[in-house]
Amino acid sequence: MFTMRPVGFVRSPYTETRQVPKGCGAKHEAEGLIEILPEFEEGLLDVEGFSHLYVIWVFDRAGGVCLAGAPPTDDRPHGVFATRSPRRPNPLGLTVVRLLGRDGRRLRAAGLDMLDGTPVLDIKPYLSSVPDAELRRGWLAEAEARRSEG
Repeated sequence: MFTMRPVGFVRSPYTETRQVPKGCGAKHEAEGLIEILPEFEEGLLDVEGFSHLYVIWVFDRAGGVCLAGAPPTDDRPHGVFATRSPRRPNPLGLTVVRLLGRDGRRLRAAGLDMLDGTPVLDIKPYLSSVPDAELRRGWLAEAEARRSEG
């Protein structure tokens, strides 16, 4: 067993889940703050050199677990591990944000898809060595193709 605690909290314009853009073509452009707790501020040393960050956070307002379901981007059910559903065995979220700047222990970011007050567990610099040509989008690419045909 292990215990985690937040290193900070998100300040976003979203107060309700229904406000967060979902589905095919959803754009996550919301700007806000990631406020790091004072005891972790030293961990931000040199973070401003990165254009994008991974933010690992908690779906703290999700209820229950659902191992399969139809996401907003498709009318067919998929397993929870093939989706971004909040109703997970471990309710963790992962978002890549664009770092706009740092003001002390506050990170100004764009691309937020979390609710205001969401606990942040960790932040890591976004680094990817996977070429775009090798990325596959699984069932999502199929769902997007069906929508564009219809």
